Amino acid sequence: MQPRQLPLLWMMTDERQGVALWAALHRLPAGSGVVFRHRTLPDGERRRLFEQVRRIAHRRGLILLLAGDEGEARRWGADGAHHRRPGPPRAGTAPAHDLREIRAAERSGAMALFLSPLHSTRSHPGTPALGRMRFAALARATRLPVIALGGVDGRRGRAAVAVGAHGWAAIDAWMCVDERHPCGGRGPCLSSARYRPRREQRWMPAFAGMTSNQKAKSRPDVRI
Repeated sequence: MQPRQLPLLWMMTDERQGVALWAALHRLPAGSGVVFRHRTLPDGERRRLFEQVRRIAHRRGLILLLAGDEGEARRWGADGAHHRRPGPPRAGTAPAHDLREIRAAERSGAMALFLSPLHSTRSHPGTPALGRMRFAALARATRLPVIALGGVDGRRGRAAVAVGAHGWAAIDAWMCVDERHPCGGRGPCLSSARYRPRREQRWMPAFAGMTSNQKAKSRPDVRI
């Protein structure tokens, strides 16, 4: 993958999205990122679904990462891989939940990391949330751009950016989950997901060598 824009907005795909995945993909603003997971699907079914998502991502100008290893991501035509295995610098991201995993993400060569769960989340019920203060402290502990994940919508995403996140990622924020809504719960209707970045950050390790204060000052001015 060539140098691209590091998105401020991300969607993590999930099996529970069902057919709402397609509306959510069209809800994402151009230039946003998608991490394709759907790990519980059989290999062939997962590959076919990825191909459908890839065509939409290409048409809409979305960055598409595959949750898996580098070789698989290259074979499938993804823009990069999402993992924290040790390796050289790469155009991809890594998950992290604590300081130990942040250090593993750094060793993986990732250009950014997803730090979670910021808030309680349906994806991992019962998992203790980091909360804003712990999240902020962990975000300051790395030079990598940090993407907030876990119970995040537009309002919470803005709050995460205010304490050090580069951007935010979600599942439900890109879907309507209220069956009482006129769309019947099938469309991307959450107004809180309307997030209008004024500019984007280069898809490069732009924060390398910066202090935490310099990193904070260089973050994009964003609004919802």
